[in-house]
Amino acid sequence: MAAAPSIGTQIHTTWERLSGKPLGKWLFSQGIGRMAPYTGTIGALVEELRPGFARVTLKDRKKVRNHLNSVHAIALMNLGEVTTGLAVMCGLPDGARGILVGLSMDYQKKARGLLTAECSCDVPATTDRQEYEIVGEIKDEAGEIVATARARWLIGPSN
Repeated sequence: MAAAPSIGTQIHTTWERLSGKPLGKWLFSQGIGRMAPYTGTIGALVEELRPGFARVTLKDRKKVRNHLNSVHAIALMNLGEVTTGLAVMCGLPDGARGILVGLSMDYQKKARGLLTAECSCDVPATTDRQEYEIVGEIKDEAGEIVATARARWLIGPSN
């Protein structure tokens, strides 16, 4: 019996269907926020997605700010999680799934303005249970790194 399509296959198929259409990226991003409601609270926008790569932006606004008038550390962590997760999950083989088992963040400077998170990684070609460390960088409009996410994703069989 064939393995069920992975969540990564479903994500990639939905992205391919929506991303080129008017409001498609916004609709896709809203769908990600509904799949993972807490992730949806930051209002990030998926700008580019393919197996092993994700670029996600976050607008600086009051809802994600802290008392220092910059983007809150946990909003940045949330952005790092969704970006690394999309990059590694997109294109997982059928029968595979991933779950976050560790996340750390290094903050280099205050985050202000439009932020862009990028992650480039190898996508596991197997459903064998194994941890993968995935790194994502968050940059400001000047292209300076404001934070670096290090996420440990456990990839394994979906059953």
